[in-house]
Amino acid sequence: MLSKKQLASIFAITLLINGSSAAEAAEDHQFEKTPKLGTGNCNPLLDFLHVADPTAVVHNGRVYVYGTNDQQELDSVGRDGKNSYAHIHSLVMMSSDDMVNWTYHGIIDVEQAAPWTGKKGVSWAPSIISRAESDGLTHFYMYYSHGGGGVGVITATSPIGPWTDPLGHDLIDVNTPGLTDCPAPFDPGAVIDENGVGWLSFGGGRSSKATTFLPGSARIVRLGSDLLSLDSEISEIPAPYFFEASELNYINGTWVYSYSTDWVDRTEWNDPEVSHPSICSIGYMTSTDPLNRDSWKFRGDILKNPHDYGMEYTNNHTHFLRFNNEYYIFYHTNHLADFRGITTGYRNICVDRLEVDENSIAIPTGQMTQTGVSQIKPLDPFAWQQAETVAATSGIKFEHTDVAGNMVACGLGSGQQSEVRGADFGKGASRFEAKVRGKGVIDIHIGSSKGKRVGSLVIDHPQWQTVSVRLGKKLKGSQDLCFVYRDGDFKFDEWRFIR
Repeated sequence: MLSKKQLASIFAITLLINGSSAAEAAEDHQFEKTPKLGTGNCNPLLDFLHVADPTAVVHNGRVYVYGTNDQQELDSVGRDGKNSYAHIHSLVMMSSDDMVNWTYHGIIDVEQAAPWTGKKGVSWAPSIISRAESDGLTHFYMYYSHGGGGVGVITATSPIGPWTDPLGHDLIDVNTPGLTDCPAPFDPGAVIDENGVGWLSFGGGRSSKATTFLPGSARIVRLGSDLLSLDSEISEIPAPYFFEASELNYINGTWVYSYSTDWVDRTEWNDPEVSHPSICSIGYMTSTDPLNRDSWKFRGDILKNPHDYGMEYTNNHTHFLRFNNEYYIFYHTNHLADFRGITTGYRNICVDRLEVDENSIAIPTGQMTQTGVSQIKPLDPFAWQQAETVAATSGIKFEHTDVAGNMVACGLGSGQQSEVRGADFGKGASRFEAKVRGKGVIDIHIGSSKGKRVGSLVIDHPQWQTVSVRLGKKLKGSQDLCFVYRDGDFKFDEWRFIR
């Protein structure tokens, strides 16, 4: 087994970027395997794309999740090339209203949205907040790591864009007035409190006064009323064994700061009320006066290292939030890469339930599972559903349309599969229809590709067309479905069933 020092070396952030220009968009690839298809497992959220460092926001009954586009690095350097993050200049978007079927909204090309960053304008580890503004619209503010040396921000009036850069420069970098002794001001974590005031945490590296116990580089600042400026002194959060991955929550008048701890041995600890943070875990601290350094108290582990849950060692980055009256924690593991025999550090976003006592702000250590979470509402098969809304896939690739955040499945017809789960057909459906283009067949199976085939939609149209087929037998009640794509070459936009 690797030593902790070796593990730290493997997963340390690359602060100086010398990578070449990025590869083509991450949709232009295809995999033949998945650890989810036909298993009922819900983790990772997307099984056709490597994504890490999650953040999330709730909007109009859906949870929108964003992350670092690890796939862009993999496509650039190949499966044997180490993930150094040097080729990543985009973020990935996905959403769900049931926590099991996820709609892939494509990528945010940060280099395009913020052209001042240039060809080496790498972007990682986002954190998103939203707020209703005076124009009557909800505005979304996405803070992201501009490499290891700064925090940039892009904005939109829709959770899926289009995204633009309002500043033309970093919000925070090593030269920001008032920022001292923080060598890597990256990994932002943002939150808005009950008064509509924004806060931003960040940090990395070791300060000049660092000790093993207290690296001294975690920071917090109050944002200006525009959420695009700073409106207070920059204060230290005295995070023990701090490494990276700052994140903020606000619960019942209390600021909750979570972060990734480092790989060093825990040689110093002086708090008898709580155990020291685990090795490379996610710990949390709380405060009711966030700019007062002495007000912060370490409370314990939120998550341990994936290795403690039977997976491979990796760093982590998390975000938790309340959705549909439950708390969920988003995190990443290497499970998908392990399944495919990729050992060079490519990650995927997962989700599990998290217990949070909103009165005491006590958070027991959570779990990482492959099973994931339960579906919180049925999928409506009689409403138009996007082809990129999936619970599991095999061999699927997607491409952007000219509508922001909208994708189509493409290059189908050679045995690819996709699943949706928990569709409520009620008293029954008699027909299936889909918007398609090209030539091929969509077979509709109950449960999995080995389940009963209830219909086959034949496609033979050079232009986009809505085509339907009568089912051999009415579909009733709650059903999982598997679509198998064969005998051609076609694109698939959306589908629905008809009573």
